[in-house]
Amino acid sequence: SDTLGWLGMILTIWCVYFFRDPIRVIPNEKNLIISPADGLVLPLKVDIPPSESGLKEKMKKVSIFMNVFNVHVNRIPYDGKVTKLAYEPGAFFNASLDKASKDNERMIVKIEIEKGIEIVIVQIAGLIARRIKCDLSEDQNVKTGEKFGIIRFGSRVDVYLPLSYKLNILEGQTMIGGETVLANLQKKSVKRVITKKTS
Repeated sequence: SDTLGWLGMILTIWCVYFFRDPIRVIPNEKNLIISPADGLVLPLKVDIPPSESGLKEKMKKVSIFMNVFNVHVNRIPYDGKVTKLAYEPGAFFNASLDKASKDNERMIVKIEIEKGIEIVIVQIAGLIARRIKCDLSEDQNVKTGEKFGIIRFGSRVDVYLPLSYKLNILEGQTMIGGETVLANLQKKSVKRVITKKTS
């Protein structure tokens, strides 16, 4: 019938819209952690990463909630090497809830960005999302802004960073994956001695 035909066309257009993958301009400056996902920043916290990561120290936790209208392609926040991948089946609570981090289906990705310094990315399925896609493998070298996966139809990405890193974002801020600067790697300041040339 005409009704089913229109419905099919609407669903097709919606799927094309949902799986869009726009070009992003990755910041060229070093020492910047960029957002792995589009979406809204949930309340910022300090928490211990999922036990599957193997890390036991508290870290800064940034949670980005993706609704069904956001781009759902996920990107690498910083250059490094994938040191661990762990998939955990779970429930499908609303991804904006705190318990989603621990109870929902999720994929844990640990990346060593410098010797002895690791960050954790967690792809979390939401109320509607039932499929997490992660194209990474352990020991793989990755680059800032590189696409690594997608979570279908409403979800969330948690990022765990060392406490020493300075966050550049606020709760409620809208993030653009691959472009928005999430944090700066804190570096010790180096005093420059300027010598004047004499003729």
